[in-house]
Amino acid sequence: MYHLRRITVAVVIVGVVIFLLTFLPRVLNPVPPSKEKQEADQRWINTSPHWLDRQACRWFGLCGLLHLKSDPPAKPKNKDDHGHELRDILGKETSAFLRDGSNNKKSQLKEIPDYVLNYAPLVHLYSQEFFWPSDIADHMNHVSPDIDDARAFNESLTLSNLNELSSKLGFEHLNSKDDVESRPRWLHSKANRPVAFLDNDEGQVPDSEPDRFLSDETTWFEVDRDHPLQRISDPRKLPGGYSQQRRPLARRSLVTPFREQQRLLSSAAKEAQNAPNKPDESGYSSAPATLVLVDKGSGVVDAFWFFFYAYNLGQTVLGTRYGNHVGDWEHCMIRFEAGIPRAVFFSEHEGGQAYAWHAVEKRGNETEIQRPVIYSAVGSHAMYATPGNHPYVLPFGMLKDVTDKGPLWDPSRNLRGYWYDYTAEDDEGLEPVKENADAPTSWFHYKGTWGDELYGLDDKRQWRLFGQYHYVTGPQGPKFKNLGREKVCQTWRCRIIHSIAEGKKGSWHS
Repeated sequence: MYHLRRITVAVVIVGVVIFLLTFLPRVLNPVPPSKEKQEADQRWINTSPHWLDRQACRWFGLCGLLHLKSDPPAKPKNKDDHGHELRDILGKETSAFLRDGSNNKKSQLKEIPDYVLNYAPLVHLYSQEFFWPSDIADHMNHVSPDIDDARAFNESLTLSNLNELSSKLGFEHLNSKDDVESRPRWLHSKANRPVAFLDNDEGQVPDSEPDRFLSDETTWFEVDRDHPLQRISDPRKLPGGYSQQRRPLARRSLVTPFREQQRLLSSAAKEAQNAPNKPDESGYSSAPATLVLVDKGSGVVDAFWFFFYAYNLGQTVLGTRYGNHVGDWEHCMIRFEAGIPRAVFFSEHEGGQAYAWHAVEKRGNETEIQRPVIYSAVGSHAMYATPGNHPYVLPFGMLKDVTDKGPLWDPSRNLRGYWYDYTAEDDEGLEPVKENADAPTSWFHYKGTWGDELYGLDDKRQWRLFGQYHYVTGPQGPKFKNLGREKVCQTWRCRIIHSIAEGKKGSWHS
């Protein structure tokens, strides 16, 4: 009897633990699954060829247990034979900033406003990162459309034809040509690693009091073309209840960003024979960022800075990794009112956080423009306002992102720039900026994902424990990040954070 009681207690404890670990993520998930997703989940479970695996998955949330193995960021030996993954700076579509294009076309295009580049973000990539910024043009060389007979596909995917080929052939995903667990070189993009600035500026600690920008308060935090800017006389109606007044802004005494970018690209091109695309000391990376400018009317402009990585390495819980996927789009957004920065949005997984401008860390002294500093998490590349640990979803810090003051990336040094009209018809509304008049636009309208579809349970690389997948579907592109949003946040649930301390109390879904 004694041993029977002990066995019974042990079984009950194990059952309670499994129950909590199975249902706790569902309760804490800020984005509950729809009926369609639940049906898709049942179809996914049925991909397992083993009856026991399917039952364990349905009843206990333990899917693909036989597939469990270590998943290190890099392999000890890399026999990838794809050659050097770097692009030629002066070649193909990635050299848009060095081409003049048609004079007639350029005369009709809009330029990048000076204030957008003056207040461009600076991104601290993690010091021990394994997957660095990637060029979306180079990404096209390593993926193929998920059509039934991929071998019959005899056209080259480019940024100029991606959407047209997707519409013609009906594909919705871009599959890696290589087994991602072999860690081919193009996933890592190590040569795109920027070198930190060679100065002593460690960043400015935000003031405890709110910044004072404009003499009259406005509804800058909630505006689009259908909801024009309004003046506010009662400061209690501001997010956080802050009252703001005028404060002069400094000017950055630098060479104009466009000319500086040309100089950097030209300099790098001259060294291409000996050190292709080697980042320089100014934070330049050979992987272009994507800048999408959206005019919301009433003098309000949202500047979306998108950063692409070939691979997202998920985080580990109790030694098991979850959330890997091919292709990774992250972004921040700076909202301007009459050329004055008002707020910064940091994308984090399925959500993000919005900070008032005065609250974020900045670099630059009193005689220079103070630019916001962003911290990119290791592996997931989620964006945060501070270095350190950032737990999310699971309790007790079991699942967390980690950031630090690694290499500092200045995306304004190398970018593809566009203006986007979110009210335009489908597949329309995007125009390159005057500075890169020939930049391709087809890729922006591509509706599919930039990586593989969710691997099935019949794939030995896949598992799902307690609702968390080892591999998930790759993300859609920038067009589907709610660029026309009225609020600063990506979703309607939006809270403007007015201090770093306040931001540390919550996470991306709080």
